[in-house]
Amino acid sequence: MDPAVYAEIAARLAGSIPARASREERMRAVVEALWESLGGAGVSWVGFYLPSPDAASLLLGPRRDKPACSPIGMYGVCGRSFRERRPLVVSDVRDLGPAYIACDPADRSEVAVPVLEAGGSCWAVLDLDSHRAGFFRPEDAQGLERVLAAAFASP
Repeated sequence: MDPAVYAEIAARLAGSIPARASREERMRAVVEALWESLGGAGVSWVGFYLPSPDAASLLLGPRRDKPACSPIGMYGVCGRSFRERRPLVVSDVRDLGPAYIACDPADRSEVAVPVLEAGGSCWAVLDLDSHRAGFFRPEDAQGLERVLAAAFASP
């Protein structure tokens, strides 16, 4: 995806999210903005996963445009991104074998980006899927980090 797309989404979010918006409202705004811009461009799903109360799994948060697995284990792409506190880009999920949690068997590529507190702890993971192998690149993870920074910036 063109980095300018992420810059535009980040700018739109920075200018539209009220300072007093909750995390839930901010997550919904991110999902809607990403889906509006990327849903017809190869992205098949956008959503957040949040840790369960015991932090043993991840639970589905705001998402578009279809249901997804919940809870999911900490061993999949989202769980690994959460644990390692770093973005992960998977060109072809079929290469992951049993380490892949398949919510939609048509998905072929995925990008997961952790949402971090100022101190570095992770409180959520933003996840995007595509039915196209090789759809996501490291630049997409960087663009999504920019979107998250704009949406969750302190007022």
